[in-house]
Amino acid sequence: MISLEGLTLATGRRAEAGYILRTFAHYIKDGLIPNLFPEGGRQGLYHTADATLWLFHALDRYLEVTSDYMTLKVVLPGLVDIISHHETGTKFGIGMDTSDCLLKQGAVGYQLTWMDAKVGEWVVTPRRGKAVEINALWYNALMLMHRWVSTAVGKKEAQKYVELAERARLSFNEKFWNEEGGYLFDVIDGEHGNDAAFRPNQLFSISLPNAVLDPLRWSRVVEGVREKLLTPLGLRTLSQEHKDYKMRYAGDLRSRDAAYHQGTVWAWLIGPFIDSWLKLHPDDYSTARGFLEGFRTHMNEGCVGSISEVFDAENPFNPGGCIAQAWSVAEVLRCWIKTTPGG
Repeated sequence: MISLEGLTLATGRRAEAGYILRTFAHYIKDGLIPNLFPEGGRQGLYHTADATLWLFHALDRYLEVTSDYMTLKVVLPGLVDIISHHETGTKFGIGMDTSDCLLKQGAVGYQLTWMDAKVGEWVVTPRRGKAVEINALWYNALMLMHRWVSTAVGKKEAQKYVELAERARLSFNEKFWNEEGGYLFDVIDGEHGNDAAFRPNQLFSISLPNAVLDPLRWSRVVEGVREKLLTPLGLRTLSQEHKDYKMRYAGDLRSRDAAYHQGTVWAWLIGPFIDSWLKLHPDDYSTARGFLEGFRTHMNEGCVGSISEVFDAENPFNPGGCIAQAWSVAEVLRCWIKTTPGG
């Protein structure tokens, strides 16, 4: 879902994009889409709190390009089911807290957000509670549903979605904002209270088309991320001053997974950073393009012509993980086109 816009829509493969969306919508179960389809298996695995919400964003991007409202008509009942299940609660502790309309998630032994490293029974970044990007995606999905249901069914039927969205927005800005630090908590109402780790996940409160964060706070978040997390090859997953920060992605599997989302740079995160930057500086395409320049050199190392999954958090930013990763390629390509004059 994260890769769909860059790999299919930006490259003109609209038919493939529609097929992917309809296929995943076909496999909605208990208000969730599969996290993956195992090789040789007939059933998908549904242990994810965010993939389902990314479906709404991917569909929105698809409709923006294709105006294929027949696909929207086909998948809309499934989307209604997704929101309903999230309201009442579904698997893995995923569900809306009726007191504030924010989404919570978490089950012992499971890694449900994109920060999903697990070694044996050790979930490295469990993030159980109300995660910042999950709630940014939740707000975006509710706003999209209001628009889609208004058009396809009627304004009366759509009203509930905008009401939920507004309650979630107010709660989000009240509870996630860390006034002392001038940024967003990564998780609130968690097992140990609010998690003040400075991570890139907060960017989605700005970068998504329906931004949940108060615009008056955008600048502090973006500048903070630029100062603490930005590298020539993407964003660090954790700020350097945090006690769990790891500067190198190296060693055996346990060592690598311990660093996977604890400082290690992910290339795909340059996408939401550039989206957020351009919301603050809508005409500054030159600076935005500059954030991508490090990938020019990288494309001559590792898998030539492609982009690696992750990089060390410190200079010389050695590549690691898989040598050609869908999210990395998709987001760099999408942003390259976005920052091209006339693109």
